Amino acid sequence: MDLYKAALLLGAFVSTVCGTDVDGYSKTEGAWVLSLNKRMYFVNTLAECATKCDVETAFTCKAFAYIEKDQECWTAAANSKTELVLRRQSSALYEKKKYLLECINGTGTEYRGTKSKTKSGKLCQRWDAKLPHRPNYTPQTSPLADLDSNFCRNPDSDNDGPWCYTTDPNTRWETCSIPSCTEECMRCSGEDYRGKTSTTEGGFTCQRWDSQSPHNHGYDPTALADKFLEENYCRNPDGDPRPWCFTTSQSKRWDFCSIPRCASEPPTIVPETTCMTGEGRAYRGTIAVTESGKTCQSWSAQTPHKHNRTPDNYPCKALENNYCRNPDNERKPWCYTTDPETRWEYCSVPRCDNTPDPDEAVVPTEEDDCYEGNGSTYRGVTSETVSGKRCQRWSSQAPHSHQKTPETFPTADLKKNLCRNPDGDQAPWCYTMDPRVRWEYCKLEKCSPKSPRPPATNAPGPQTTSTPAEKDCKVGSGETYRGPTSMTRQGVTCQAWSFQIPHKHTSFTPQSHPDKGLEGNGCRNPDNDSNGPWCYTTDTSKKWDYCLIPDCTTTNCGTSVFKPKRCFGRVVGGCVSKPHSWPWQISLRTSAGIHFCGGTLIHPQWVVTATHCLERSKRPAAYQVVLGIHREAATEPSKQIRRLEKLVLEPNGADIALLKLERLVYV
Repeated sequence: MDLYKAALLLGAFVSTVCGTDVDGYSKTEGAWVLSLNKRMYFVNTLAECATKCDVETAFTCKAFAYIEKDQECWTAAANSKTELVLRRQSSALYEKKKYLLECINGTGTEYRGTKSKTKSGKLCQRWDAKLPHRPNYTPQTSPLADLDSNFCRNPDSDNDGPWCYTTDPNTRWETCSIPSCTEECMRCSGEDYRGKTSTTEGGFTCQRWDSQSPHNHGYDPTALADKFLEENYCRNPDGDPRPWCFTTSQSKRWDFCSIPRCASEPPTIVPETTCMTGEGRAYRGTIAVTESGKTCQSWSAQTPHKHNRTPDNYPCKALENNYCRNPDNERKPWCYTTDPETRWEYCSVPRCDNTPDPDEAVVPTEEDDCYEGNGSTYRGVTSETVSGKRCQRWSSQAPHSHQKTPETFPTADLKKNLCRNPDGDQAPWCYTMDPRVRWEYCKLEKCSPKSPRPPATNAPGPQTTSTPAEKDCKVGSGETYRGPTSMTRQGVTCQAWSFQIPHKHTSFTPQSHPDKGLEGNGCRNPDNDSNGPWCYTTDTSKKWDYCLIPDCTTTNCGTSVFKPKRCFGRVVGGCVSKPHSWPWQISLRTSAGIHFCGGTLIHPQWVVTATHCLERSKRPAAYQVVLGIHREAATEPSKQIRRLEKLVLEPNGADIALLKLERLVYV
């Protein structure tokens, strides 16, 4: 688990929180919800749109979509729990949190979740239906009780909590099993625990989830709204055996919490005994052999492999015998093996729809990772969006549920989490791993056969080219772009930002955003749209559109003038890099010139590496650093050799070492 927390810690340093929040609402960028009941309003601000939803009289408003560029506000009677959510450019979906809550306070009269089965597993009857039971409570008789669909509700303030009429003719009604938001016990591994325990089993006080002190981390409550990371309460947001928290002690990063198990039954699932759907979390079959033919180790055994995926730690995951299971949200069922040399492997469980596992196909390695046309035929290996977000797997439904799956688009090559264009959009895209941002276009450029390749050079170390100001290009999302381009990607002239003809707008004007360069009709990005600069157009049928502005190729820190080869897999399954595409990479060698470790040039006279690489000697004279090479033989004429002047080992106890070179590196 610590490796996962370490990964999120790294994410905390490189991620930023974008957008404006509205109290009581959960926000998702690039999203739109289908709803039969919806109304459109023209508003000037996000706050006005939220007010429209709060005072909506035509229906119960559960969410609204706000399109800032169009100043459109769409109130809706649906949300992501009840209807299909689509991706839509420049739209942000705001959902009322109380309609997303899947726990109850008190007797649950305010419960507005989507549970539709009783405690014994019976399916609920719709509230507006008259069969098999004629109801006393209907949407007409109890308009304030939100008797929507067949969801569990408590229209009569029953002391036992939400209930429903059932579809069983022999059982008129029954109570639903919905956890309490304040219950001080847990079911299963405590994924749904919403209590207020804030002390760990070791006696440490929990750190607030919205705090980065004393421990930095990536568990952002605003980004993980469905995990209910409130105050400093113990939670289980990542599939651990039980709830935990970061502590307020400098010496203890995190610790498990001691929370008793509830006496009531855990949630029931419909078991899949012969095949699997999705990631196979419901698979309960008897396959006990891995993909390579190794026999599975019993989950209750600790030999030959010691582990914590035990039936006691994961009581709701059916870890009986040695059958393949998916207790911790892996991509498919797996098991520990009885081979001492192989700790674990995936299992070959057939899919219920008989389609091949999309992740089993071999992914090509492409040196020139670009797309032609609209990118529908793109089959490269990029899995990163324009704003640097990691792509969600096409076969996964988390964090965003969708219908663009390998099964529904069999010819679109929706492998792993690679950027694709299954629906004929303007460029390859993907759903993102950020719960707040549904989708984005990918960090890809169009193929340009006429563009010459960068000239070969023997210059070692980091390379530089002209500055962004010398070319009509953008850096990042183009928020700072002030270039002359004033035409959209479709060739339409931009409307001046100060004009209100042909399109009336008030959101983005020179007066409202005086520091965004909106003086003329140039393409700009005043709202930091991740897809780049845009403008209102002079086409009466198209209010606004993006502009086609290339990325600047200036070399900044950590960026090479030679575009690195894109490979699926960074270490295992990687590929040979192009010469000089990683100019800051160094070879750490013995004084005799034998390579044994790597490192990174972070300053013309300093290299960072791992302390464990220096176990053979603590003397600077025992080592040398070689730069400007591509092969271990180090025969390139661009080679530079530097002796060491000083070693700085393990600052703050970390496995990090700084190497001071005897003289500067030529760049």
